[in-house]
Amino acid sequence: MRFALDSQQRDFAASIDASLGVADVPGALRAWAEGDTGPGRAVWKRLSELGVSALLVPEKFDGLAAHPVDLVVACETLGRWCVPGPVTESVAVAPVLLADDERAAALAGGQLIASVAIPPGVPRAVNADFAGLVLLARDGKVGPASPAARHDSVDPTRSLFDLTGTGPWRPAEVALAYEFGALATAAQLVGAGQAMLDRSVDYAKQRSQFGRIIGSYQAIKHKLADVHIALELARPLVYGAALALAARSPDTARDVSAAKAAASDAALLAARAALQVHGAIGYTAEHDLSHWLLRVQALQSAWGDPVSHRRRVLEALGATL
Repeated sequence: MRFALDSQQRDFAASIDASLGVADVPGALRAWAEGDTGPGRAVWKRLSELGVSALLVPEKFDGLAAHPVDLVVACETLGRWCVPGPVTESVAVAPVLLADDERAAALAGGQLIASVAIPPGVPRAVNADFAGLVLLARDGKVGPASPAARHDSVDPTRSLFDLTGTGPWRPAEVALAYEFGALATAAQLVGAGQAMLDRSVDYAKQRSQFGRIIGSYQAIKHKLADVHIALELARPLVYGAALALAARSPDTARDVSAAKAAASDAALLAARAALQVHGAIGYTAEHDLSHWLLRVQALQSAWGDPVSHRRRVLEALGATL
């Protein structure tokens, strides 16, 4: 049996890639870090025009009601471009929490961007000051919230906020929303890891040291090959988790956690290799690579860190033995 994306999914990824390729995302990231989210909003407008914001919104609210695999396709591409803002929260989590709420229509059309906290696993909402809708979900219910104390992230484009619930509360599939959040974050990590690998390979073909292109050294080749293998092993786990979510499989939590843990490890390995290949220049604010290095550090602990997800996998396996 062969598992592969169909032509529509490949075209969807290519259209996002092409749109973001001319959007100056690195410039939007630098502006965002300095407090100007205007260029970032322009990037989000492009995404809404492509239907990214409507992926999980029901059709009756002008959404696409897309398959979770389509969400992974989009989020991997967004991770590859390091798109700023509450990507996971607005694209993957809020549509699940809102469900039959009419505000989902504004979410689908891009008029509304959402951020979400689901304590204790996700205690704070990212970019709540940027979002037009802030949600707090727990104990099977969701309600509106307002940002309280602000906390800095290792990624200067990802401010974190404590939330104060303002009510009213309504029933919601909070557990399912968490799984979609972890899945979307895992897909972004794979995309970010792939972006750093691609940049490292290109740089290794150009940079010379001791009179030789550094890509000719076996140590560099092996390091980048290890990253490639890690990403190729993580990617099918992410898509497998999407299929489990679509089928509402009883193993969904296990599969999502396996994907998130593997994607976190692979992306972190890619970040370390990229920094070693590029040298100190990779961590300077002037170099685009710094955006991915910081984003990976932030996302690996977002929507459950690798330790908590490995624990869920072990618990699930223990329950089936």
